[in-house]
Amino acid sequence: MKAYPAIDVRTDAPDLLLAIVDDFGPTAVEDLALDGSVRIFFLSPTDRDAARRALAPRFDVTAVDVPDQDWARRSQENLKPVTIGRIIVAPPWVALSPEPSALVVVIQPSMGFGTGHHATTRLCLAALQAIPLTDRVVLDVGTGSGVLAIAADRLGAARAVGIDYDPDAIQSARENLALNPAVTRVRFETADLSAMPLPAADVVTANLTGALLIRSAPALVAAVRTGGTLVLSGLLADERDDVCEAFAAAALFWEREEDGWVGLAMTVGARG
Repeated sequence: MKAYPAIDVRTDAPDLLLAIVDDFGPTAVEDLALDGSVRIFFLSPTDRDAARRALAPRFDVTAVDVPDQDWARRSQENLKPVTIGRIIVAPPWVALSPEPSALVVVIQPSMGFGTGHHATTRLCLAALQAIPLTDRVVLDVGTGSGVLAIAADRLGAARAVGIDYDPDAIQSARENLALNPAVTRVRFETADLSAMPLPAADVVTANLTGALLIRSAPALVAAVRTGGTLVLSGLLADERDDVCEAFAAAALFWEREEDGWVGLAMTVGARG
């Protein structure tokens, strides 16, 4: 059974906590209790242990390994559909009777990859509904569960490609694609953002971390066709200015903050 490396942290300074762990590639944050305890997940035990060492001088932190089956069981008990504009992200066991205008995206919960409930994913889904997607090609960088690429298809994109360097993420995304039979213009591929040029697209989404967005800014901007749109999320509010500076080549036209996280949408170049 797959287990995910994580740390349990008790904190009354969540912004400081998240700023420190940002350098270690966190994949998800789960609130554990009303006293401020959180569980933060990582892709590898190496990243988890490095984050634990960095946090230990300031926080009460414990390393844990969480079975995916346990996450799925708790999700089935607690996870409800979430609505962002016209998009409803729902687990497969929930029966829905949505409004005719609603667009449902079915996502199987897995602790390693987003379900649409985190603020960073909600911000991306809101941004995608603030821009025209009809007949446009979408590239989702760091696709995780595939929720953004699948939502882009539901919103009218000509096609959407989701990439991730983690093969488990691509497997999860493909399984979620199979849960959405009306979605026919999406594919998922394993690719490393830092090792190869990105394919060109009219709209590029990148729900990463503030530090990774800054490092990857040239590659992300280069992937957007002239006059296209770049959607960024995964950055904390206090990282906003540094991220905007890294993407100074693009023109910011949409911005939203939720729960201390920021989503941005930018135009790259200008139509001739």
